[in-house]
Parts: sequence; C-alpha cells; structure tokens
Amino acid sequence: MKELTRVNHIGIRVSDFATSRDFYAQLGFNYITGPSGPEPVAIVEHPCGININFILNANQGEKKNVLMESEIKHTGYTHVAMEINNAESVLKQLATLNIPLSGEPMKHPTGTSFFIRDPDDNVIEFIEYTGISQFK
Repeated sequence: MKELTRVNHIGIRVSDFATSRDFYAQLGFNYITGPSGPEPVAIVEHPCGININFILNANQGEKKNVLMESEIKHTGYTHVAMEINNAESVLKQLATLNIPLSGEPMKHPTGTSFFIRDPDDNVIEFIEYTGISQFK
C-alpha cells in the first residue's frame, strides 16, 4: 500500500494510568490527553513523534505478559522496538533510572539492541539500528 506513511501510535493495555504515565515520562514521553472514551484511553508522546495510547482496561492483580511468558506461543505483537542513536548513552540512563534490562545487550547484523519491561510487563526493545545494507 503506497499510501502508508508511518506508524501512528502503539496501543498498550495497562493496569494503572499514573504508574504507566510516570514510567514512560522517565523515557521522555509527555502526557497529551485522557483518560477518555469508553475503553478509556490516555495518550503520551515522545518529542521524536512516537505516540502511545494507554488502554486502561487491564485486569487488576497478576501482571503476566501472556505472549512472552507462556509455554504456548500465542500469536500477537510481542514488543515494540524504539530506535535510538546511542546505545551506550541509553544504557547509562536506564541504569541511573534503576530500570533493569531483560537480558544482556545483543549485537546482531542490523545493530545493537536490548530490552526492558514496563510496569505491566510489556516489552520494549531499544535498537541502535545500523541498517540492512549488507543484506541487499
């Protein structure tokens, strides 16, 4: 589809608006609006243009990422990958914020990446992307 221009937003189901808002604020996201609507939804946005809609209807109680922590491999989106321009700097910032990594940083043919989890166990990848030119 040639009319496709970019990803508009990411919808993430969360259990507590304030906790999620505060966590993503540490990553540089600014509160925009909400919660509002029948679901309800609150919106935060990073200055680079990444927009996240918090869907505020998660069940309270056990926080388990059913796509990542189940022996049965369900279909669905497993994580969001946010491109960065300096992996070393982001790693230092995450350490300062006491946000733990989910495993060690990995070097691969398209760059360096590492993962964290938000308060609801949603997976976020940071990738210092070097491109896919060697595959062309």
